[in-house]
Amino acid sequence: MTAAPLILASSSPRRKALLEMIGIIPDEIIPADIDETELKGELPRDLALRLARGKAAAIAKQRPDAFVLGSDTVVGCGRRVLPKAEDEQTARDCLALLSGGSHRVFSGVALAKPGGEIIARVVETRVKVRRLDQAAVNEYIASGEWGGKAGGYAIQGLFAKHIVSIIGSHPSVVGLPVYETANLLVGAGWRNS
Repeated sequence: MTAAPLILASSSPRRKALLEMIGIIPDEIIPADIDETELKGELPRDLALRLARGKAAAIAKQRPDAFVLGSDTVVGCGRRVLPKAEDEQTARDCLALLSGGSHRVFSGVALAKPGGEIIARVVETRVKVRRLDQAAVNEYIASGEWGGKAGGYAIQGLFAKHIVSIIGSHPSVVGLPVYETANLLVGAGWRNS
């Protein structure tokens, strides 16, 4: 009997690299094209879980024979969801909110099993950022590293020098909670072939 394939429902090279880091190679990568708009009043934790489940479900409809892994990372500042920085002003606004304080990063991970059942988890990590002066902000903006990143920063790059502390999962802030992901896969009966 052939093991069911594993599909990663994400085009993120970081998620693929994090899986490979722990010896998990997806059989296919099929990015899920879902509406990621935050619902009115939706909390960051709930948004991360809904998007991860939605991505897994969207691809599972196309491929009910497979294990489908969906994930999403949301940066929260209080009850507020910080956007993915698609332009310089949004990145500057996010950095101003994060400067000198703590925020939370929520990574949802969902696994659709063959047949459609979806199991999901949310991992919360607290991140403290040093106070950023204008020179630090300008340097980071000039790097372009913030583009498309939740909260306007990438913890695995230049921004790491501004991180005072992390309480929780570093890989989760990068984009995938690897411990929880591995446990979801094992618990669901997926075998690394």
